[in-house]
Amino acid sequence: MQHEVDFLIIGAGMAGEAAAQAIRGARPEATVAILGAEADPPYDRPPLSKALWKDAAEESIWKPIEQARATLELGRRATALDRSAHVVTDDRGDRWRYGRLLLATGGTPRTLPFGDGFIYFRTFADYRRLREAARPGARIAVIGGGFIGSEIAAALTFAGCRTTMLFPEPSIGARAYPAALAASVTDYYRDKGVEVRAGVTATGSRVAGNETELTLSDGSTLTADAVVAGLGILPNIELARAAGLDLDLGGIVVDDHLRSSDPDIWAAGDVATFPAPALGRHLRVEHENAAVTTGRLAGLNMAGQATAYAELPFFYSDLFDLGYEAVGILDARLETVEQWVTPYREGVVYYLEGGRVRGVLLWNTWGQVDAARALIAAPGPFDAASVRGRLPAEG
Repeated sequence: MQHEVDFLIIGAGMAGEAAAQAIRGARPEATVAILGAEADPPYDRPPLSKALWKDAAEESIWKPIEQARATLELGRRATALDRSAHVVTDDRGDRWRYGRLLLATGGTPRTLPFGDGFIYFRTFADYRRLREAARPGARIAVIGGGFIGSEIAAALTFAGCRTTMLFPEPSIGARAYPAALAASVTDYYRDKGVEVRAGVTATGSRVAGNETELTLSDGSTLTADAVVAGLGILPNIELARAAGLDLDLGGIVVDDHLRSSDPDIWAAGDVATFPAPALGRHLRVEHENAAVTTGRLAGLNMAGQATAYAELPFFYSDLFDLGYEAVGILDARLETVEQWVTPYREGVVYYLEGGRVRGVLLWNTWGQVDAARALIAAPGPFDAASVRGRLPAEG
């Protein structure tokens, strides 16, 4: 079947939904179509590892996509992009002729070469499957000690599960947090009842009835009722690569208006590699704020309302009773300057490189995201003495 639309959006996630709403607001008469690979309509992704494990209802996550008055086709994957003909072909053989195109294709979870029954946590369907397994007393193995792994481990413990974390690093969040903070978080998780097996990875698995037996790198085994993995994602850029769009940092290179190397194609969300003037480099960010903001601005630019994207994205996390907001680059390999009201419970961590602030971690410190952005944009030079105290360390 042949379709013809003014605007075509590939991806029905947070970025695609935000773009559709922006286009509809700017061009009420336009025809808009969205192709989504998942079976579910657009929803907020962060609650899958946060609020839905506390007191939020599942109904609260759904985006108001009906307000965009777009043709929404779910369970469809775009398989080919003909830039010269302005045509996208999907996995049902339908052809979509577009005027302007947005690639908001998200990412696919990284997987292990074994463990077909593992839950590689990313989608609402993954959440429902894990929720079904998360009975009080259930033995759940969590593979990964980063952003998603740490959130899932906390959520499962809230649900009364016997939770074991496995990851290769020496501590939870070791790639992002200063060493002493990472060690403190690891001890905190153990105090909360999580069995943390730092420096240990799964090397194989065997299913026995309703149980999974993991073979571990230290020579031991672990039996679990379910295994969930949070190993990051691989951006879905196959369509863009095959079409010859410019790529970098694992994503689709866009300018400050989210336009790709093709003048009629934009990109947003997890797959967009965008300029970050405050850092003097390009970034690709896999978090809610970037998805929603780049999606909305891509939609506005596609609709002819020229709007530059100059916002440095932030992200946030909930770890039991701890929480944080973060801006810029959190890389433990950078010089870190710690400023604590209460050590490892409330404070600020600055990440320095070449006399500039490259990132800010606001640990149980709230309302300082814009100030952190301004500090990252400041020319400096900064060192440990001059940066400490720049932001209030309580909130």
